[in-house]
Formats: sequence, structure tokens, C-alpha cells
Amino acid sequence: MDSDRYERKTNRMSDIQASAAAPQENFAALLDEQLGGSTLEGSVLRGRVVAVEGDNVIIDVGLKSEGRVAMKEFAKAGEDGEIQPGADVEVFLERMEDRHGEVMLSRDKARREEAWNLLEKAFEKAERVTGHIYGRVKGGFTVDLSGATAFLPGSQVDIRPVRDVTPLMHKPEPFQILKMDRSRGNIVVSRRAVLEEDRADQRKELMESLKEGQVLTGVVKNITDYGAFVDLGGVDGLLHVTDISWRRINHPTEALSIGQQVQVQVIRFNPETQRISLGMKQLEADPWEGVSAKYPVGTAFTGRVTNITDYGAFVELEPGIEGLVHVSEMSWTKKNVHPGKIVSTSQEVEVMILDVDENKRRISLGLKQVQSNPWDDFLEKHPVGTTLSGEVKNITEFGLFVGLPGEIDGMVHLSDLDWEKTGDEAVKDYTKGQTVDVKVLDVDIEKERISLGIKQLASDPFESAMEGLKKGEVVTCTVTEVTDGGIEVAISDGATGFIRKSDLARDRSDQRPDRFAVGEKVDAKVTQIDRKTRKISLSIKQLQVEEEKKAMAEYGSTDSGASLGDILGAALTKAKDQAAQAEATKAEGDTSEEGEEQK
Repeated sequence: MDSDRYERKTNRMSDIQASAAAPQENFAALLDEQLGGSTLEGSVLRGRVVAVEGDNVIIDVGLKSEGRVAMKEFAKAGEDGEIQPGADVEVFLERMEDRHGEVMLSRDKARREEAWNLLEKAFEKAERVTGHIYGRVKGGFTVDLSGATAFLPGSQVDIRPVRDVTPLMHKPEPFQILKMDRSRGNIVVSRRAVLEEDRADQRKELMESLKEGQVLTGVVKNITDYGAFVDLGGVDGLLHVTDISWRRINHPTEALSIGQQVQVQVIRFNPETQRISLGMKQLEADPWEGVSAKYPVGTAFTGRVTNITDYGAFVELEPGIEGLVHVSEMSWTKKNVHPGKIVSTSQEVEVMILDVDENKRRISLGLKQVQSNPWDDFLEKHPVGTTLSGEVKNITEFGLFVGLPGEIDGMVHLSDLDWEKTGDEAVKDYTKGQTVDVKVLDVDIEKERISLGIKQLASDPFESAMEGLKKGEVVTCTVTEVTDGGIEVAISDGATGFIRKSDLARDRSDQRPDRFAVGEKVDAKVTQIDRKTRKISLSIKQLQVEEEKKAMAEYGSTDSGASLGDILGAALTKAKDQAAQAEATKAEGDTSEEGEEQK
């Protein structure tokens, strides 16, 4: 092989020396004719591979010497090169010879020149070009366009951000040339522009044929808290979280993943806004059909707690069928407690069907209804009139709450604390945590209320004082307090009364409370007894009027012409005479007893 090369080189030199005999002015022309002229530099020549030496390829392009080209320049981007002797190739002539006397050739530049010519035509016509992504650089990727290297920005790889570009590497992909600068050797391409153009065509075609109820196949493109966007091929549709499945889904990721292929149905389509609403559950049978017959009211079922809120807990009876246990239906005794403290997510619970609304797709459930009612149990074991002991759980402005058997509370109203003291005074005698004896007064199962009493454990002193006392009776009482409106009096132990200012005397001038003093005894007539309010009303005025009527009947009349003063005077005189006669009779009796003793 070396001898052939040497022979070719010797023949070329002989030709040059032979031409030296020609006139000097023709020497340059003859040399240019033999060598092809210096204008060949910077152009693409066709040559033949004469040898492969290690990593170099020896190529003869018909000049005075061969050129060397690195084997890697015959490889496509990202691949290993391979070339055989005798193959015809195109190379770029950089210089006629280097310091070693060899022609400087480049396969890369030849391919690049050829590629640039084709790319410029495609750029002018806005045509797509095919290339291979083969490397990563800062801000994007490098693309081989049949020998020319182009830059693909990261934002131009796809319509949406691509986390992993590996599946696109070393594969033929269409690109759109965005910018070219041959002098600087810069080419910027975009794959996204090609996809958007294809997407627009697909979108137009899809929009023309789209209609509600149509079933399509798409790919999950993006997932949010409220649903997922599905690529239908050029257009996206929203698959809301409530339309993914008949069963409750808290987040779309429970049923979907990005890149997943799904079958969906077009629920709503607005041609003006081009908004598409999709559904997956609509392709399945509706579990709510005939739910009333399947879950009759009053029947107990077992379900699983799927979600807990401030107002209750959702229980799944079967996939797609859920009911709500309101917080008020969770426990007989635990009031104002968060549902999360009674049940937990995924817990299996027994519930009772309280109400079914098939149209609104609502089922009301009860948790406490499958348990015994503590109010029924209490009334059965502790009927009205039973005496119990309990701990004071709370003290409020209207009474005491006392803990009772069955983890329920009863209330002692302020009016049921003491017979004598007012409620505000009596409640001060009790403290939280104190054990007290109470009497069951009433049990209201529907309202879940138990009325208790403490004063009922002892007899009512007012009733004892009222024995024998009746309306119209004249009593002697003692003044206990003087007020502007009248006087308060004590009738007997445990009974008090009140005489209003207008009832203090028959004459208006004498109706003055200040006429009386505390401790003074007065006679008055009972006018009213109110056992509910435990009050007795009395009147001195009515007693005086009654006495006057009796005096008029006995000592005078309206026909005699006597005045009231005369009649009362006569009555008083008679009363004095009777009193004097009684004293005399008593004195005579004492004298005769004394004489008998002396005898």
C-alpha cells in the first residue's frame, strides 16, 4: 500500500518537473491546471478511501498527497464510526497541505456544509427538518441535523415540561428551525413548535367531531387537587375529582397517575369557550339506582368511615354509596365533641339508616341508634321519686348539673335547691365535685332531660304552716319589714305575708307604712294564698270594713240618723261595760274563794 502511494506521488512530481522547461509565464498556469488551483480550499471534494490506519482514514482526493480524517468524523452523533477502504466519500478541503505535506481534510465540515445548504432551504420555506438529540448542554440539548449541530432550548423540547428526556435521545424527531446564523455556525431548533402545530390540527379535527356523550381515550396530563387534565389528542379536558369514581375520592392521585391511559366520556362541551368536562364514573353502572330498596329506613348495616368533618363522619356502605352520620347522631351522652374523638378513618362501624333521599343522593345514618338509649335505661331503673347520689359536674346560672348512672347528667334547677332560700343564695352552698343527694322529679326521653330536686328530700315548711289556714281567716301577725309599698309580716313559723299600702287602713289618710314598726303585732284578714309563689296576701282594711259592717248591724242603721261615730262610740261603751262587768265578776269570785280559805 505504501509503495502505491509513493508511486502516485512520484508521478505527480515528475509531471511538474517536466513542465519546468516551458516558458516561465506558463508555469503558474500549468501548476494550477495540475493541482486544481488554490481556489479548491474551502470546498467539498469527492475522494476515495485508500486505507484505514488505526483511528484515521486515508483519503485520496486527486491532489499531490492524500489527507487524513479521524474515524470518529464518519460516525453519526453519539455513535461509533465505521468505514471500509475503497468507499467513496465527500470531504471538505481545509488546506492544500499541512506541515507534514498532507492535505488537510474534514468529513464533519463536508457533512456540515451539505447540511447547511439543505437547512437553509428548509429555513426559507419554513419546512420541518429531522434530527437526533444526542447530548446535554447548559440550558438545553444538542441536536444532530444530518451533520450540522443545532441547539434545542429546554423550553422547546415539549409543550409541557419534560423531566426525563432520555426516551427522546438518539431517535429521529421532527424540528422547526427558529434561527440560523451561518457565519457564526448557530442553529436554534424547536420540537415544541412542531407539536403545537400538530396539536392545532388535531384539536381542530377533534372539535369538529366532538359531542356530549362521546367516549374517548386519553392520557392523564396533569393532576391537581380538584381533578385531572386529560389529553384527548390535541385538546385537554377536565376530569373533576367527583367524576372519577362513584366512591369518595379525597385526591385524584388515589385513582390516577400522570401518563396513565384512561377511557372517559364527554359530559359537557362548550364550543365557544372550548371547555370540555369529562367523566369516568359515567361509564360504570350507577350504584344509587334502587338504593331505597337496598337500604330501608330503620335497618342496621356495617360500613367503613371514609372521611371525618366538623359536622359528622361519612360512612361507606358499599363502593360508591356513602351516608353521613351527623355529630348529633353519634353518641347519646357525648355532646359538643368533635367526631374525630368518637370514630376514626377506616374504622368499621355499625350504623342505622335514618333517611334515604335517592334524588339528592343522600343517606342519613345514626351511630347511637344501634346502641341502647341511656335515658330509657335510666327511667326503667330509676323511676320518678327515686333518691340518688351524684357528683356536681357543673354549676350554671340556672342550676346544678349532677352526674347520674349511665354517663348522663340531670339538672337541679335553682328553684329546687331550698325551700326557704332564694336560688341565688342556695347555689352558693354547693361546689363543683361535691357529692349530693337528689330526687328524680321528671324524665323527658325525647328531650333527653332529667329534672332533679334537693329541697324535695325534706318536707315543705310552708305547707306545714298553712295547715288550718284558709282564705278569709283573721290572723295576728308580726311586722318584719316596712317598705314604701307596704309591710311584710310573719304569720307563723315558715309562713310570711304582705300587706299592701292600700290595704293598711280603711281611711286613705291612714294608709301609711311608716305608721307601723318592726315587731309590732297587727290583726289582718287573709285575702289570697298562692302556693306556687309561696305568698300570702293580707288586708287590715278589709278587716276594718267587716267590723264596721257588724257594728252597723248591731248598734245602728242608716234609718236611725245616728252617725258612724255615734255607733262606734256606743259599741266601744258597750265593750267597756262588758269588760268592767267581767272584771267585777272575776273579783267577786276571787273574794269568795279567799273567804272559804279563811274558814
